[in-house]
Amino acid sequence: MTETIASLRARYRELAGTKAVSPRDVDVLLADVTGHTTAWVFAHGEEEIDPEPFSLLIERRLHGEPLQYIRGKSEFYGRDLRVDDRVLIPRPDTEILVEAAIARAPGGGRVLDVGTGSGCVAISLERERPDLEVVAIDISFAALVVASSNARTYRSRVRFATSDALDAIRGEFDLIVSNPPYIPAAEVEQLDVEVRDHEPRVALTSGPLGTEVIKRILEARRAPLVMFEIGFGQLGDLRHVARGYDIIDVTNDLAGIERVVTLRRRA
Repeated sequence: MTETIASLRARYRELAGTKAVSPRDVDVLLADVTGHTTAWVFAHGEEEIDPEPFSLLIERRLHGEPLQYIRGKSEFYGRDLRVDDRVLIPRPDTEILVEAAIARAPGGGRVLDVGTGSGCVAISLERERPDLEVVAIDISFAALVVASSNARTYRSRVRFATSDALDAIRGEFDLIVSNPPYIPAAEVEQLDVEVRDHEPRVALTSGPLGTEVIKRILEARRAPLVMFEIGFGQLGDLRHVARGYDIIDVTNDLAGIERVVTLRRRA
């Protein structure tokens, strides 16, 4: 049994509105199923397709699963990266961290990405600055499987290792970058369902304060420059744990929120 694209689209866009899901997600999944663009979907509403493959996907979205996991990919810094529920979904705000690292990493330097997840930061940095030696670590071996797959796709030379913070890493680096799990544990239950119930908890929070991993990275004192992505209103908490480092730059995101902090180690 088939159904026209227009009929499917109208029915599920209306249903999406009752579930606080963007109607655009309906169009994106229809485009994926038909193998065409969303513009094609708009222009070919009279075409008939088997509704079952699409219905299976959109029902997952209506039940709160993130669109990126359903599609198996997420765009970051101009590249489509593989993602699933083993890794945090890359956000546009994290591109600010990449831009800051590109600007500040010394020529030919060694860079460590702590909590790499999908590898989005490490791979983007290495591809934009091939002069750098980039090492990426994560506490989750499952996440590193995803990151390694993304690195192979883009022929990235990033080296990956499993490590809880810097415990398994030796040597000095010129720059450490990190999008750490910075959400205080008590606030996780207040997150949107697609984040709270689907993204890996270890990538969201590190403990009651949300600064536990940040503190461990700074206490290791393994690089003269360290850059963190932080959460809303977290700059004061970071200052509290940044002993031995001076904050030399704070970059806001497009909403004016303090998002990326650069610290320099004191002599």
